[in-house]
Amino acid sequence: MVSGVKLSKSTDGVVSRYINRKISIRITLAIAKYNIPLTPNMVSFISFILGLMASLLYFIYQPIIAGIMVQVSSIIDGVDGELARIKRMESRFGGFLDAILDRIVDIAIILGLTSYSLYTCNLPPLMVSIVGMLALSGCLMVSYVHARGEASLKIHPALIGKVSGIASRDVRLFLIFIGSIINYPFETLLIIAILSYIYVVLKIIEVSLHYREDRKR
Repeated sequence: MVSGVKLSKSTDGVVSRYINRKISIRITLAIAKYNIPLTPNMVSFISFILGLMASLLYFIYQPIIAGIMVQVSSIIDGVDGELARIKRMESRFGGFLDAILDRIVDIAIILGLTSYSLYTCNLPPLMVSIVGMLALSGCLMVSYVHARGEASLKIHPALIGKVSGIASRDVRLFLIFIGSIINYPFETLLIIAILSYIYVVLKIIEVSLHYREDRKR
């Protein structure tokens, strides 16, 4: 909380809450304190470029640097929203732009990690490709559940029920960061695929039960 403005979000995942925000809030406060001429949308593009660069590094077999850049991009991704809140510059377009850029980065990073897995893992290419597609579709499904939930239910699905944060974007990118550092790309894709689809199924069940109880009242 800074000057009555809450910089974190109630929908933050566990990585954002305990790691990313500790760094991103300091960056945001420095930008505000020293009047650095950055807008929230400019920060969104910086995070976007870092994410794309990380993806390209997987294609040239540099997983450690790629993983570090993935996490840096994830941290910077929190700065745009914090900056918008502290400078009173929140806008619908800014939220829309940030979401679109995030999805492009998600796709690029999963494709890069899948490509690297195909090159390094002694596994059937079809198996690696299928797991990569499941990880990618799982990431997109988590985002779609959240976006569709906010549009249709007027509330973020993560705030409904007890299941929250197990497959949020910050968690997925942090898993990619760790998996890249220790060089377990295929296992990372598999974990992301499993967590994403478990979350989607459980969240649909929780939302259904929540609104069924509401109708009974």
